Formats: sequence, structure tokens, C-alpha cells
Amino acid sequence: MGRKRNPVEPGEFEDPLSNYDPPAYADELERVLCETEVSQMPIRPLAFIEKSASVQDALDVMAKYECSCVVVQDAGRAAGIFSARDVLNKIAHDPATRTQPITDFMTHDPRTVYVTDCPAKALNLMAIGGFRHIPVLDVDDKVVGILGPRRTTEFLQEHLI
Repeated sequence: MGRKRNPVEPGEFEDPLSNYDPPAYADELERVLCETEVSQMPIRPLAFIEKSASVQDALDVMAKYECSCVVVQDAGRAAGIFSARDVLNKIAHDPATRTQPITDFMTHDPRTVYVTDCPAKALNLMAIGGFRHIPVLDVDDKVVGILGPRRTTEFLQEHLI
């Protein structure tokens, strides 16, 4: 199975990675989910609106780009996310809400992943949190993409055996 380990004398330093056996994955999909990065998933295109926007502004952007969510920005950072689910649950029943600020209806401080995280982390956040969309950040915490169900399914289909 693994390499034979050389015994270490008491008090002698042993590099913990020197006896590391790489993980055994059940299949290629499991390996890809654990060893690749979110940056290798389809995370673009991405629609933004500013925090000062109205609900109608968000709806206009979603219609223009034919997307089911927009990332709400504040000074270039992800302040929230507004999705078709928000429209159905919070907006559709009262057209007067369209003139109200998007901040009244968005999901504040959304869970995010970094481009360097593994896809398994993104899928876990989506499943456990019940999120359909997760913003993707670069190392400077700037939003560079978004993961949603369609893009995630495309990625998984590429690696299914």
C-alpha cells in the first residue's frame, strides 16, 4: 500500500511530509474535486450592481445579461447577492418594491470561495448552506466570478467517468 517508513531516533526531527502517502481517490471526479482549484471551473460571466442600486436596476441587469443573480458591490467588495429566488420570494407579490433599495432584499455578506479553493469546498458550501450561487473571490477579496448550478453541473459533467 504505502511506502515503508524509516524509524526515527528519539529526539530526532522528522519532517511530517516525508512519510506522506498521497490520498487514494475513488475516481477521477473525486480527485478533481479535491485537487483542482475553483479557478478551473466556469465562473464567468458575472453581473454586478452597486449597493446604491434599486430593485428595478437589479432586475434590468438580470434581464439584460439573462442571468439569475447579480453580485451587489460596495467599494469593489461583495456586499450581497440578489437572485431570482429573492425576486420570487420577496419582490413578485408587491410591484411597489421595485423602487426600493436592493439592500432591503439582497442576501447580505454572502458566503464566498476563493479561486484557489478546491471545488469540493464550493459544492459543500452550496449544499450545506442551501445556496444556488456563490461569489468567487481573488486573493485580494475582489469578486471575479460566480458559481451557480448550471456552471457547476457543466464542470461535473466534464469529469464524470
